[in-house]
Amino acid sequence: MFAAEDASNWGSAALGHRVKDFDYTWLLAGASTMRCHRATRRRARKKFPIGTRWRYAVRVLAAALLCIPLVARAQPAPARLRPDAVTAFDRYVRLTEARNESEMKQPDGWLWPELLPQKEREAIFAALKKGEIRMKRLETLENGQRIECPGAMMPHWIGIAFIAGAKLDDVLTILKDYNHHSGYYAPDVERSNIELQDGERFRVFLRFRRRKVITVVLNTEHEVQYFRDEKMRAHSRSSALRIAQVENPGKAGEREKTPGNDDGFLWRMETWWRLEERDGGVYIESEAATLTRDIPAGLGWLVEPFVNSIPRESLSFTLEATRKAVEKQKGLSH
Repeated sequence: MFAAEDASNWGSAALGHRVKDFDYTWLLAGASTMRCHRATRRRARKKFPIGTRWRYAVRVLAAALLCIPLVARAQPAPARLRPDAVTAFDRYVRLTEARNESEMKQPDGWLWPELLPQKEREAIFAALKKGEIRMKRLETLENGQRIECPGAMMPHWIGIAFIAGAKLDDVLTILKDYNHHSGYYAPDVERSNIELQDGERFRVFLRFRRRKVITVVLNTEHEVQYFRDEKMRAHSRSSALRIAQVENPGKAGEREKTPGNDDGFLWRMETWWRLEERDGGVYIESEAATLTRDIPAGLGWLVEPFVNSIPRESLSFTLEATRKAVEKQKGLSH
C-alpha cells in the first residue's frame, strides 16, 4: 500500500500534474498542429522526398524527448491533511465500529454474506468454497446521510475468502506472526516486526510498497488487538498509529515526509478482521476503512488508481496471501 520514486516519483510520472515552471503550450500546440496538418500530409508526401520527411520526423522526435526531463523534474504541490477531514474520518470510524460491535452480538450475520438474501448468499458461499474471493464496497452513513470529508476521500472495502482444511488457530498463528509478514505478504509488505506485545495486544511496524503507475512506499505503525469470541470464532481490531510516506526509498537520500503533509496516498487506516471455522475450513473476512487525498481535477489517471483501486486490490491481495501462507504452513493443497 505505499514515497513516490522516479517512475516512482509521482510528480515525475505526472505529465498532467499541476507543476511550477512548466508550460503546457507545446503540448497544446503539438496537438493542434497534428489536427491542422492532417489535410496537408498527403501534399507533403508528394512535395518532399522520403529522406527529407525522415529527417523532419527525427527532429520532431528529438524535440519531444528533450521535453521529458522538464516533466521529470516537475514537483507536485503536497497534499495537506485538513483537521476537519480528520474529524470527519474519526466520526466515520466510530460509527463503523459501532456497527461492527452490533453485528458481532447478533446470532446470525458474523460474516457479511450471511446478511444477503438467500439466493445471493448461497451463490457467494459456493464461490468461496471454489477458492474465489468476494469483495464489496461499503459506506457508513450517519442518520441515512453521507459523511462529508473535506479535501479527502474515505475508501471502505470488505472482503472474504475461505481456507479449506484449515483450523482457526492456523489462521491466527499467521496473522499474529508479524515478524514474518514481509515474507507472507511480499511484495506489498517490505519490512515487518513486532515492536511491543502484551498478550493479545500488539504494536507492529509494517513498511508497505505498492506500484500502480507509480510506486508508493509507506512506513507505518499499528496497534492490533485479538479477541477469541468462541471456540470457532475470533476477531481483531487494528488502528494505524502513524503513517509516513518515504521519499527516495532505498537510496542514500531516503527520508520520511511529514505525516499529513505529503502526497496523501494514505493518511489513516482502520481494519477489522472476523474469522470463523466451519464447513471444513476457515472463513476469513477483512474490512478496511482508509483516509486518502481527494482526486485533483485532471489528475484522475494518476491519483485515482491509488485512492480507489489500490485499497480494493490490497485487501484482496491480503486475503489471498493469508490463505497461501496458511496452506503452505499446513501443507494443504489449494
